[in-house]
Amino acid sequence: MYFLMINRHKSGVAALRDELRPSHRAYVADGGGGTARVLIGSALLDPQSEQGSGNFGILEADSLEQARAFAEGDPFNKGGVVETIEITRLPDSFQAHRIEPMTK
Repeated sequence: MYFLMINRHKSGVAALRDELRPSHRAYVADGGGGTARVLIGSALLDPQSEQGSGNFGILEADSLEQARAFAEGDPFNKGGVVETIEITRLPDSFQAHRIEPMTK
């Protein structure tokens, strides 16, 4: 199954986010220890300030619970950067084959 994950970040956490970014990227590359496969993801920008306001990802996971476990295990979340996590299941017709996965 495929899921859209949107993580909104707390305001005033830019320095903490920068500190945690290497561990966040390693976590994504590893799929959270195999919890999910990240097909694509990136930062989200605040439209006024153009500063980071969150991150998103397209995940492949066996269940909503696994997708949520991946999001909750992310160093950004565990480190206090994330304010909210939204996980939405994508339809079975989602064309994942068109994306080069980030998780190897």
